[in-house]
Amino acid sequence: MTPSDETGRQGGGFTTGEVARRLGVAPTTVRSWDRRYGLGPALRTGGKHRRWTAADIARLERMCALTTTGLPPAEAARLAREEPPSDGASPPRRATPRGTPPEAARSRARTGLQLGDVRQECRGMARAALRLDADALDEVLAAVIADHGLVTAWNEVIMPTLQAVGRKWESAGERYVEVEHFLSWHVSGALRRCAPPARSERSGAMTLLACVPGENHTLPLEALTAALAERGLPVRMFGAALPVEALVEAVRRTGPAAVGLWAQSRTTASRPLAHHVAAMEWGVRGARRQPVVLTLGPGWAGKAVPGLLRPMGLAEAVTALKAVATG
Repeated sequence: MTPSDETGRQGGGFTTGEVARRLGVAPTTVRSWDRRYGLGPALRTGGKHRRWTAADIARLERMCALTTTGLPPAEAARLAREEPPSDGASPPRRATPRGTPPEAARSRARTGLQLGDVRQECRGMARAALRLDADALDEVLAAVIADHGLVTAWNEVIMPTLQAVGRKWESAGERYVEVEHFLSWHVSGALRRCAPPARSERSGAMTLLACVPGENHTLPLEALTAALAERGLPVRMFGAALPVEALVEAVRRTGPAAVGLWAQSRTTASRPLAHHVAAMEWGVRGARRQPVVLTLGPGWAGKAVPGLLRPMGLAEAVTALKAVATG
């Protein structure tokens, strides 16, 4: 039994909110499972408040595991009711090595995705995505970003889940396409919601971010945009597949201190374009300025551009752009 299990039992059971957080779903989802499928708690206090025991939670966890294999929720609930835990407790969890902080706890929970050794929060995100549960997914994303900060949330929770869904899509043919699109859409929304309102920029301190022509993978660049905004660094994001002429015009009009060019694929990464942007100048004669250009994304692997920055990953990109903007 975990310390949280002990606390829950001593206090007369878990609240619906506590159960929802443990499962990685919205409280309304837990209540709907009670109403629709009879998976409610055995204990109810005055005022019909639900108090969930460890055995109640184990049934819900069983249902979650079954739905991620493709079973309809009603059938998964029926099987979960017919297979009560043998000892009245939740399934055993992998022990966390001594000295490991709680927030670094890992999970190999069965979600239907090959998550591997990841943070516990990936389980809730994967389950919500596979169920196409918008409320639960938004709740998990908001909590992860608030608890860990955007960079850690992206590197250790969001990206592993996105990659697992992508692998599932590739291995299952046309299945799970809707899950990938659903998850990407909600991640994009969460990134925009977590960024504070734009502040007035200092002259020359702004960063311009854009995908190169032909490149439509924007999520990593959206994460970088949000991470810069989270740190109060001014940024302009131009999104997917910005044409060359539009990119050049955007640089001329904004006069950025730095330009980040994202390429997911080697076929879209263009050395001539990066060189052209790096050579652009603006300002009065005698005080001309040029942008610092960063080549971002896996598409630039093997296409290093001499003299240009090539940060590896979100944290390194944020550090490099912060140095440029505040230098």
